[in-house]
Amino acid sequence: MAAITAAMVKELREATGAGMMECKKALTEADGDFDAAVDVLRTRGLAAAAKKAGRATNEGRVNALVEGKKGAVVQVNCETDFVALTDKFGGYVDTFTKAVIENDPADPAALLESEYEGEKVQDALTEAIHVIGENMQVSNFKRLEVEGTGALVPYIHMGGKIGVLVSFSFNNEATASDEKFLAMGKDVAMQIAATNPVALDEESVPEEVREHEMSIYKAQAAESGKPENIQEKIATGRMKKFYKESCLVDQDFVKDPDQTVSSYIASVAKEFGDEIKVVDFARIALGD
Repeated sequence: MAAITAAMVKELREATGAGMMECKKALTEADGDFDAAVDVLRTRGLAAAAKKAGRATNEGRVNALVEGKKGAVVQVNCETDFVALTDKFGGYVDTFTKAVIENDPADPAALLESEYEGEKVQDALTEAIHVIGENMQVSNFKRLEVEGTGALVPYIHMGGKIGVLVSFSFNNEATASDEKFLAMGKDVAMQIAATNPVALDEESVPEEVREHEMSIYKAQAAESGKPENIQEKIATGRMKKFYKESCLVDQDFVKDPDQTVSSYIASVAKEFGDEIKVVDFARIALGD
């Protein structure tokens, strides 16, 4: 019996796209013969994934899951909308989302190199491609974790076209399971899905975004031909409007524009006699 080396397994895996364990089994069965091992994988249908690797993945699904005080929003792409809507595809998406929650990878490449439930995520993806019959990619994800007392609220919009995860903090652990809090959390998540805020609040706006917007407003003000001190006031006023429209807590609440998102949250918190705050949020839309 020929010795099966890691290099042989790697070469077969790169050539066929099959999982590492399947490649090792095929090489063992073929007594180390590379071409025979390829035939073994082809016979089992496991080499088919490699042929699908170049296909465009413009459809898919965005998922949002919470496990305890950890959660993630994950985008998994496939080739057709028909497949994206199937329960089988959704099951794989759930698996990859749970892997993100558990492993906290830095990026999709790191996710594929990590292990979940005893299997390398790359191998699980290859197997999914084989079973689904379409190319698939874990293309984007964001992970949040609650520190201290608080909760995460997930929301899926338009059957998986947009996924949102919102992190809240409060003082009373019982708040996490209260129906009024969960309804409020869903309202805030729906707001995020609808308006796609740039940041949580004014202080959270990235400096490069702040500078970019201000440069545009200053250029617009200069076109007015008014004195420089007036131009500065015009630009500052437009910047304030930008913060109002683009920062989550300062936005008008979609369901009741007479109050802001922060005042809506405060009104619900008052019912509990608790203090509820939005700490962070994540939003991914299909195609991001």
